[in-house]
Amino acid sequence: MSSGKRPFDIDLVMSLVREAVRPFPKAALFQLADEGFNSAFEQLMACILSTRTLDEISLRCSRDLFRLGRTPGEIARYEPESIDEVISSCRFHETKSQDISEIARRIVREYGGTLPCEDTILMSFRGVGRKCTNLVLGIACGQTCITVDVHVHRITNRWGYVHTKSPEQTLAALETILPKKYWVGINRILVPFGKHICTPRLPKCSTCPVLDMCRQVGVGSHR
Repeated sequence: MSSGKRPFDIDLVMSLVREAVRPFPKAALFQLADEGFNSAFEQLMACILSTRTLDEISLRCSRDLFRLGRTPGEIARYEPESIDEVISSCRFHETKSQDISEIARRIVREYGGTLPCEDTILMSFRGVGRKCTNLVLGIACGQTCITVDVHVHRITNRWGYVHTKSPEQTLAALETILPKKYWVGINRILVPFGKHICTPRLPKCSTCPVLDMCRQVGVGSHR
């Protein structure tokens, strides 16, 4: 569906999409950061809770967890069973409570109670992958990282901005073409954009602000 399309202008696209998502809820980790839960440890805990869980549920579970404690030392005082009680609405909460407890205790034991902003350390924790690592580094640590989740992967391919088969390939491609000023922000705006406008099924192309630049790759039916 690329005939008659304008040249793709990433600066214009990001500006239009940013404005279009203003009415919608923010992506969970960015919302928590705006509420003051912006330490590396808090962001890591929230990202673990968000895995395969709806944002509205992971937000509630994160806030409940932070009522127990907001630092590794405070969370390390609780057994996994106590953590599980406050995050039980999350999917895979039993596993997540074990991971959260062990991560908190390991940070206390190995890093003096402060989570270092280091890629290799974050990736060494069970239950933490590239997506969570880059979100923590970008939001809490001020590092320039791109976080590719299902929304960023789907939308940038649908635009025709990248041509990849997996989120890992999308990350590598975006690192070569996306201006660095958008590296952290692309996840912030494409998550709500992907939930409310550029949806997986029947995207709302009729109300999309970048339809005239989007190649609509793979789009069959739309609204």
